[in-house]
Amino acid sequence: MNGKVIARRIRAIRRRMNKKKIRFLLVTSSANVTYITGFLGEDSWAAIAKGRVYLLTDSRYTEQAQKECPSCKIIDRAGPMANAVANLVKRLKSVRTIAVEDSVSMADFEQLKKSIKARLKTTSGIVEAARSIKDQSEIAAIKSAAAISTKALEQLLPHIKPGVSESELAGMLDFQIRKLGARNSFETIVAFGPNGSRPHHQPGKRKLKKKDAVLIDFGARYKGYCSDITRCLVIGGMTAFYKKVYDVVEQAQAAAIKTIRPGVKLTQVDAAAREVIDKAGLPVYGHGTGHGFGLQIHEDPFLKPDGKGKLKAGQVITIEPGIYIRRQLGIRIEDDVLVTETGHKILTRSCPHSLVLPDSKV
Repeated sequence: MNGKVIARRIRAIRRRMNKKKIRFLLVTSSANVTYITGFLGEDSWAAIAKGRVYLLTDSRYTEQAQKECPSCKIIDRAGPMANAVANLVKRLKSVRTIAVEDSVSMADFEQLKKSIKARLKTTSGIVEAARSIKDQSEIAAIKSAAAISTKALEQLLPHIKPGVSESELAGMLDFQIRKLGARNSFETIVAFGPNGSRPHHQPGKRKLKKKDAVLIDFGARYKGYCSDITRCLVIGGMTAFYKKVYDVVEQAQAAAIKTIRPGVKLTQVDAAAREVIDKAGLPVYGHGTGHGFGLQIHEDPFLKPDGKGKLKAGQVITIEPGIYIRRQLGIRIEDDVLVTETGHKILTRSCPHSLVLPDSKV
């Protein structure tokens, strides 16, 4: 990670800390640790103190941390994390109050209380607020993740034939993403036929049949940053009802994307998609219309009926309306969209849409 980028992020976070009168922030969320240090490993915390950022890790990650975090003071702990924090606080001497991210587990928080004499308090949103607005390096990584996802799907298409199972197809797609130098953003969803009505269906043994519909929700993680895409296709031909539903979902997504620009309320984007589906007399989805993403697959902002706030330039969000009819079908179209200074840019436009594949056997 570029040292200048990390330094800029730390300055922005310190400004937020100063507003809350926080002098020592203990960062326990792995995504937040990555954001402020550049460290891509696991089981590590970071501390922002006066004049310095510390990374608390262990021997499994020391070498990696030294390479990825040249601007941090690396603490190679041998015992419990709470002891490492306690030793650091003793060394710094002037620390009287420690602000701990409220995402920390109750067990870890209780252990900190036992190990540290300083006062503990919880806090939230300090790093997340900064993460919501992506810098150019983050946008570049997300674009690369989207491009890898697109190529992986294109390479998968010849394997989508009657006889293949949901689980097999999900594994093939995961393998393609790996071959292209990335990892999965989340567990790939592949749903055949009526299984598509389950928004978070887990791929199983069901084999693809002629005239089946296929829903694939997937993403690549590149340099720590995610993409998130959903595509629907059919084998051997599209029924009139499927086409009607697909067209409505497509129109709903287009309506929501059209509203995207800085200053627009999150609820306005959400409502634009739902209104199209409602007017078509089809069931309106129960999940949100979209969400932010980056180092995590779900980040602020969240586009939903009770969403708070407005869009800001630099945010990257999904737009993913869907229609789900139990025991019949599920159609969801999801794209990744960058909020620009003047409007928006779709980052996944080149990913194949609305495909009808031949029903030839394997």
